[in-house]
Amino acid sequence: MGYKVLVMGKNDSAIDAFFKQMDGDFTVLSSSTRYEDIVGHIDYFVPDVLVYCLFDEPRDSIVRMNSVNFKLMRSGIPCVILGSKEDCDMFEKIAVNVASLILYRPLSAKAIQTKIQEFMKKRSQSAKDAENDAFAGMPGLDSLARPGLDFSQDLGSQSGSGNPIQDKKHILVVDDNAMMLKVIKEHLHDKYDVATAVSGKIALRFLESKTTDLILLDYDMPQENGPAVLEKLRASDVTKDIPVIFLTGVTESQKIKEALVLKPQGYLLKPVNREKLLAEIEKFIG
Repeated sequence: MGYKVLVMGKNDSAIDAFFKQMDGDFTVLSSSTRYEDIVGHIDYFVPDVLVYCLFDEPRDSIVRMNSVNFKLMRSGIPCVILGSKEDCDMFEKIAVNVASLILYRPLSAKAIQTKIQEFMKKRSQSAKDAENDAFAGMPGLDSLARPGLDFSQDLGSQSGSGNPIQDKKHILVVDDNAMMLKVIKEHLHDKYDVATAVSGKIALRFLESKTTDLILLDYDMPQENGPAVLEKLRASDVTKDIPVIFLTGVTESQKIKEALVLKPQGYLLKPVNREKLLAEIEKFIG
């Protein structure tokens, strides 16, 4: 299967290998490490994966990847880092939780190509499995949910009345990025009963017949963004008292001010830190 690969970094020999030795299986485009260039290439090229070819990279270039990661997560694009163990370790210390796959050199072009292909296939299969699991046992909601992943919920711990039958508190996660929903669910499922929805419309429909103890709400969603959903929640006697925590990559001060006017219980930035997320939730529902 062919993938669109966006490559960047100072390791010219590794980048050349993508163009000269892997172009039969990959469609390759290169970018500088400037934030504007990376974001512009992501919007223009729409890559399946970004590969950072490391070689004694400037610290500020690596720091910049923390900001780029918001764009990657929003677009569902994984980041692969390729370099010596020293370069990769340095990258991980500075750009925490950015790399989805680490490839240590020396590696042949064929080995690099194979490892990336295997990683992408596993990632694609995991997404399909998550979607299949989401729709299992959901009578009456198929017309609302398909086509695409418009609604996903773990109904295994829900009673007919819509209340959790386990002792775990219940959390509803609302985000238009299916991979982000999967990450958050993995962070929380050991301690909480978790349902997920990929739009405000689906979340509100869910709450018409079911209850939740807390909502994690993405700020920037198409059609109906987080603040619009929160306004509807606050306007309903049924949902007005549910704690809401915004969970988003938005960093613009004006948008943050707009969100805080609605008085959510919390505001956390992506990429999500599991410990901070759990600590914030525990403040409200234990």
